[in-house]
Amino acid sequence: MKIICTKSNLVKGVGIVSKAVPSKTTMPILECILIDATMDIIKLTANDMELGIQTEIEGEIIDHGMIAIDAKIFSEIVRKLPDNEIVIETNENLQMTITCEKAKFDISAKSGEDFSYLPIIEKNETILLSQFTLKEVIRQTIFSIADNESNKLMTGELFEINNNVLRVVSLDGHRISIRKIQLKQEYPDRKIIVPGKTLIEISKILSGEVESEVCIYCTDNHIVFEFDHTVVVSRLIEGDYFRIDQMLSSDYETKVRINKKELLNCIDRATLLVKEGDKKPIIINIGDEIMELKIKSQLGSMNEEIFITKEGKDLMIGFNPKFLIDALRVIDDEEVDLYLMNAKAPCFIKDENESYIYLILPVNFNAI
Repeated sequence: MKIICTKSNLVKGVGIVSKAVPSKTTMPILECILIDATMDIIKLTANDMELGIQTEIEGEIIDHGMIAIDAKIFSEIVRKLPDNEIVIETNENLQMTITCEKAKFDISAKSGEDFSYLPIIEKNETILLSQFTLKEVIRQTIFSIADNESNKLMTGELFEINNNVLRVVSLDGHRISIRKIQLKQEYPDRKIIVPGKTLIEISKILSGEVESEVCIYCTDNHIVFEFDHTVVVSRLIEGDYFRIDQMLSSDYETKVRINKKELLNCIDRATLLVKEGDKKPIIINIGDEIMELKIKSQLGSMNEEIFITKEGKDLMIGFNPKFLIDALRVIDDEEVDLYLMNAKAPCFIKDENESYIYLILPVNFNAI
């Protein structure tokens, strides 16, 4: 095999597929990137058996072939080469030569035949989203997944299609994030659970442009995302997701409309007094036109008031400040609505048209 491509194209391609290279594995071939130049396009692929990524890069193919090369060393070499054309050659003994200007590397590679290819997925029904929308959906929900493996379902996000609405849900036992998207056409009803790791990596690759689309295909076991000459294939998480609708309620006894930026900045300031690992709640006291926020820790205390519009009863309630900050940072509206029942019931934060709903459980601040 012999190919020629620019450093910038190669660095970009390697950066994309490296997200699917496992950090630890008992199979050395999975630590490699496959360079496939058997056809008329150069393809790079990485696959950890749960997540696989393939991308195409521009370049010239002098001799067709394919080879698997250790991802870490290949990435480091390519990144540190001069900004010029890179020539990659392999011989029958699986030796790879990488040349750029006066720099030349000879490294051992592996047979491309031993590489674990991406599974072939039937592409029956295509769900189309703009890259901007998918990136926003992930941004507004991904922080609510659980980061431990004690409950596998909580490490993923529910993608649920009903008529022409896509609902994406994440939860970790303390809060729930829900984002609804109006699709351009109707699709069969479907529920799948996509691993959070997959969505995090996709979000890093997406350009986020409104004009650029993502094609999504689903089977019983896999989900495929295609965009910008890149294909991402991921296994789905098996099981029945939690019954979210039973956790949601439209009942409330207190409704607060508040300036989002003021509330976010206030809570942000309050956390200056909370050491990392401390579980100090922020106490919110809702009155007629004023919301008072208080926090107290070993470092000191803080008290601040914000003007609000309130319907219903006065209320005092406590929350984990980080959980509030996470939600407020991803809502783009100038004002948000808070719906509360009592000091022990969940609080619902909603944007203006309720396309985004965030449920957060209160904490018992009297016991702390």
